[in-house]
Amino acid sequence: MQPVILRLRMSQADAHYGGNLVDGARMLALFGDVATELLIRNDGDEGLFRAYDSVEFLAPVYAGDYIEASGEIVNSGKSSRKMIFTARKVITARPDISDSAAEVLDEPVIVCKASGTCVVPVEKQRKL
Repeated sequence: MQPVILRLRMSQADAHYGGNLVDGARMLALFGDVATELLIRNDGDEGLFRAYDSVEFLAPVYAGDYIEASGEIVNSGKSSRKMIFTARKVITARPDISDSAAEVLDEPVIVCKASGTCVVPVEKQRKL
């Protein structure tokens, strides 16, 4: 199955800390949305997120940054789906230049990586 990719801009509403820093939990929320789409495409059901095995926050994210969150199913059991996720900053805000300046990054910056397991009960699976 193809990976799922979501891209969106972090807004002022996402900024949780001083200096417009975005809470790391926002990346996990994006991974949850990616996981939901993966399960719908794979099983025809939203399923449930069971647990993260690992989460690494690798670089800061600020309001105004564009984040590309991606994920893929790497292993499937009878009802479990092992997934890996990556969030990359592809555009960065440049408040040092002006309040509306931004810059497309030549190389995306990995800001968060995670892996986890979702489940889709067998009776709810509609695609195989």
